[in-house]
Amino acid sequence: MSSRKKDLDSSAMQAINLVVKSKAQSKVYLFLLKHPSARGEEIVRGTNLHPSTVRESLSKMYSRRLIKRIKLKNELIGKNPFIYSAVSPSVLLQQYVGQLEEQWNSLLDRTLGSKISIQLVSKGGKKK
Repeated sequence: MSSRKKDLDSSAMQAINLVVKSKAQSKVYLFLLKHPSARGEEIVRGTNLHPSTVRESLSKMYSRRLIKRIKLKNELIGKNPFIYSAVSPSVLLQQYVGQLEEQWNSLLDRTLGSKISIQLVSKGGKKK
């Protein structure tokens, strides 16, 4: 892997980790951005995380709506696997901004009796 690609991946991991608050979940999210429609075993191989860590991360991330999953129909004996994909980074950022706004408003409402509203604006000038 090139030095530039490593730096980019490291920067992405840091930014994602601010939102998800877990290095394992950050690795899973970044992997899913690069490899949409991945199965659990592919995520395990691609992230070098222990299978139980990946299963736990996927479960938590799905409950927080950071990823999507679809159950595959399997005619063979055994469980039907899920296919996972990450929500877009803009959705991830919107969730994070919503959390920040909620936390600040709780503090501001108790101390000053006021609230704030945080809006995301894309480079094109459109509100998110």
